Amino acid sequence: MNILEARRAGLAWLLVAMSMGGHAMAGAPCAGPQRLCASVDTNTSAHAVTLAMLDDPAIQPRPIKPQANEPSPPPPPSDTPIRIALLLPLRSSTLAPAAEAVRAGFMAGMERDGTGFKAEVVPTGDAPRDVLDAYARAAVASDIIVGPLARAAVAALADSDAVTRPTVVLSVPEGRPALPRLMLVAGLSIEDEARQVAEWAAREHPHGRALILTGGAAWAQRAAGAFEARWTRLGHTDQRFAVPSGEGGKAAIDELRQKLEIDPPDLLFAALDGAGLRPVRALAGAAIPCYGGGAANPGRSAQEDLSGSSGLSGLDGVRILDLPWMVLPDHPVVMVYPRPLHTEQAPDMDRLYALGIDAFRVARELALRGGAPFGIDGVTGRLDVAPGPGGQLELRRREAAVIVRDGAFAPVDRER
Repeated sequence: MNILEARRAGLAWLLVAMSMGGHAMAGAPCAGPQRLCASVDTNTSAHAVTLAMLDDPAIQPRPIKPQANEPSPPPPPSDTPIRIALLLPLRSSTLAPAAEAVRAGFMAGMERDGTGFKAEVVPTGDAPRDVLDAYARAAVASDIIVGPLARAAVAALADSDAVTRPTVVLSVPEGRPALPRLMLVAGLSIEDEARQVAEWAAREHPHGRALILTGGAAWAQRAAGAFEARWTRLGHTDQRFAVPSGEGGKAAIDELRQKLEIDPPDLLFAALDGAGLRPVRALAGAAIPCYGGGAANPGRSAQEDLSGSSGLSGLDGVRILDLPWMVLPDHPVVMVYPRPLHTEQAPDMDRLYALGIDAFRVARELALRGGAPFGIDGVTGRLDVAPGPGGQLELRRREAAVIVRDGAFAPVDRER
């Protein structure tokens, strides 16, 4: 069997393994070459328009306990590269900036780890038909597909019978109990992040009462709802309190002050951005622990001074769950990848850049491991790919837990 025939045999095995939800690899030898045996949501309100356009309410189960990292199989020979198609809405008038951030991150990942792989960027527009046609062409010319990005495009693909290649999608279609067997979801999720925050808070406050603070934006309502559902499922009680922006917010702060004085909760969950959280933190003080998702991370302040202030002033003691890329810049995995050229871009674009890096890494591992379970420490969190309850491969992401101390992020061990 020559190299080309071996590669095709390995790709056939990858298709079979993923279509069987990974069960074909349970203790079974690989029939192909070793190299083939293996929503978008932005968690910030800084670019609410982008978030609304992508609108990815991914619902993922609680991440499995991380397994020991195993080295990847050796990359394939460079003269027979594995072909990856990157399907992104680069021709969309609204989604092009988000798509470009993902593309840049994907290429940064491939620049470092892409030996033996060849990537082709496939631009699409907004229309689902356009995306499906582009996917069909990519499936003929590629071994693995990464994309689409927008939720509507992923939904259209999930509802079709077009998924004939291992496909790593970057958003999650809402309300679908089952997805095509060859489809693996890698999108970021505000809801999943909020559920992880609830589990973190429950470990630190096993008998606590939570006060959920939420703004009026759609992303804030979704985060609050996901936290509340998991919190009550864990046997805890909570109340909600609305903190609107503008003039209504000032009155709400006064009302919140009275509420905290009369009946202080054991903890706060803030479905707020950094600007909305600061007055709440100043009001509640350090006596009441406060938790938030990535939206509470203000990122680099537009008024950053010469001292390098990160814009975290006034948030000391706040516990935040976010991507390692955003809160652990000195993490070994994060440090090996270059930062975007546009260093002043909004936090949500940084998150999409990080998603691009990990999207390549996940596609790479799928190819090298042929559908077998694997785990990697990614720049978007600890990523574990394993069969779910229905046997289909699922990606579970565990984000980084940090606490703000002296204007910087300090990592927290959530298992303590």
